[in-house]
Amino acid sequence: MALKSMTGYGEGRASSSGTRILVELSSVNRKQLDVQVTLPRGLTVFEGKLHALMRDYFSRGRVSGSVRLERMNGSSKQVQADIGLARSYAEALQAISKALKLDAPIDLDTVARMPDVLQLDAAAAVDDELEALFLKAVEKALRALKRMRAAEGKELEVDLRGRLDQLESLRVCLEQQAPRLAATYRERLLERLSAQGFDALAADERIIREVALFADRCDITEELTRLQSHLKQMRSRLRSREPAGRPLDFLCQELFREINTIGAKATDSSITQSVVAFKTELERIREQVQNVE
Repeated sequence: MALKSMTGYGEGRASSSGTRILVELSSVNRKQLDVQVTLPRGLTVFEGKLHALMRDYFSRGRVSGSVRLERMNGSSKQVQADIGLARSYAEALQAISKALKLDAPIDLDTVARMPDVLQLDAAAAVDDELEALFLKAVEKALRALKRMRAAEGKELEVDLRGRLDQLESLRVCLEQQAPRLAATYRERLLERLSAQGFDALAADERIIREVALFADRCDITEELTRLQSHLKQMRSRLRSREPAGRPLDFLCQELFREINTIGAKATDSSITQSVVAFKTELERIREQVQNVE
């Protein structure tokens, strides 16, 4: 299974018996699956099934969107009056007028303007046919969204593979530079001693022991081995049939830890340059990985 992005867009339509449903979905990065889809009042009963479908298609990302319900043989919405609420408003207004001795008529316009007396509502009955129509439109939108996420995922995979090749080249460069660390340190130490007039100490046991201790402190063999292992695992995750976002993010953290240790151990300027280049490229990879499902 190819890598999948978490960003995309999809829409789906379905119509039958004078009723039409339009679903629009878009998704962006999110560590968990977060569904924020607005449903018209006539379809809120299907919200649970919508969320279940989302979980079947995706494991991560914030999926947002809207669902529109229309009647093709007239207005997509109907005005509904809450008579009981209107009566309560009228009685309350009359009580206020009486209590305050106001000579103000309570007319239809006044009551109709009160909150929730008149409401726009989708004119559709909640039945099996409507449910089937709703799920059909949702699945069309989900498939379209999935295709776009997969298409972007392919582009991400190509980019990540190229960047991982660059990290491997830098790792090999570090591997080649590492054996020279102790020799470079010994040369610099002897140069300082010579500058102070202590050439005779070049073969002194203390100097030899100091160089050996330095070689042990700056040994980066283990870190280089772990870098190689993590890079290999990242390539493997790119080919995995399971969502790769979280594992790739974890491996990025591990790579950062190893390369930081190498930078702290090795003070040679050439190695420092390679470490900086490695971290710069790794940061670009980490940013891309944030968009992987």
